[in-house]
Amino acid sequence: MTTDSKHSLPIGENLLAWKFMPDAPNQVWTSDITYLWTDEGWLYLAIVLDLFNREVIGW
Repeated sequence: MTTDSKHSLPIGENLLAWKFMPDAPNQVWTSDITYLWTDEGWLYLAIVLDLFNREVIGW
């Protein structure tokens, strides 16, 4: 476990180790979330990407 933060709470292990280019599909997925203004109010959008080919797995 690393202790590079300015708090004493546990920190998750860095499983990627900054290697963002996997050798095959379905090895590393990542996600992001954003929000968009619509006529009905804020819409939140979350996506999941396969880092091998940057394909959207789901939203």
